[in-house]
Amino acid sequence: MKKYNFNAGPSVLPEVVLQQAAKAIIDFDSTGLSLLSISHRTPEFEAVVEEAKSLMKELLGIPDNYKIYFVGGGASTQFFHIPANFLAKKAGYVHTGVWTKKAIKEAKFYGKVEVVASSEDRNFTYIPKGFEIPEDLDYLYICANNTIYGTEYKMDIDSPVPLIADMSSNILSRPIDVSKYAMIYGGAQKNLAPAGVSFVIIRDDMLEKVVRELPTMMNVNTHVENDSMFNTPPVFPIYVLRETLKWMKAEGGLEAIHRRNEEKAAMLYAEIDRNSLFRGTVEKEDRSSMNICFVMSEGKEELAAEFMTFAKDRGMVGIKGHRLVGGFRASCYNACPVEAVEALVKCMQDFEKRWV
Repeated sequence: MKKYNFNAGPSVLPEVVLQQAAKAIIDFDSTGLSLLSISHRTPEFEAVVEEAKSLMKELLGIPDNYKIYFVGGGASTQFFHIPANFLAKKAGYVHTGVWTKKAIKEAKFYGKVEVVASSEDRNFTYIPKGFEIPEDLDYLYICANNTIYGTEYKMDIDSPVPLIADMSSNILSRPIDVSKYAMIYGGAQKNLAPAGVSFVIIRDDMLEKVVRELPTMMNVNTHVENDSMFNTPPVFPIYVLRETLKWMKAEGGLEAIHRRNEEKAAMLYAEIDRNSLFRGTVEKEDRSSMNICFVMSEGKEELAAEFMTFAKDRGMVGIKGHRLVGGFRASCYNACPVEAVEALVKCMQDFEKRWV
């Protein structure tokens, strides 16, 4: 039976990328050595890192006054790296769910945190808008896509202070105006690679704004100045990240990727809205294209376990909602094929026919 992978992360990767990575595990770049046991200091692997940065710059249209580096660990590491480097007096955070809550907690170790806007009043079912951004902030922090609740910023906001965004789960899913951000970062395990590496895109002027003496590994300048090689980097995830970026370029770049993502999201949301057994959980204008969350309709909650079994029997993998919110979640990242969404829609339709 064919499996359809909707896991929220680690998530589905393109088949061609998996095949290339499998070959490299046996013989990396015709060196006769496994990718898992090469030195990261070899010219062949240094070329992988440089090509990955070049492709990311090309695909995102990153201006010349930005640096890119890769560093071990997930996005959670950046929760404290960011305030350690840049929080002197006060930082602003837009609170949109679990991940911003965790980031706020870490930032408070280093200085004052002002929650400038929050969607907690309605259980994080929308993205706050129209709020005032104080101009005395060291930076403003947002999470661009909220995997647990299924909300997403659809536009790049304007900020009078340096804007820092966690884009772990929607990086390279749509074109963005990088120039509006002082820093963009994320874990790779959604749209780019296996877990174990994070990417950082940082504007040059931020490198002059480190506010305190820090352990070497925590200082952003360490990783920029050493081209992601201060210590042994996560070689395998970076290689897969490079291959994924090559796949994106071959697919037509971000415009093509974005069109396909919007097609998938529109198809599944249309079925959620049509189907008498299901309903969406967030404001329609803020619905994520990456993490599509839904629950049983009111009065049909007792069918949830049965639908989960029904879907599993038809090859749906990873559609159980996060434990904090329940329900269902279909993560439709870049590499999730349209065919998978079509199969899930058909599954939902077939389940409805059993009860209506």
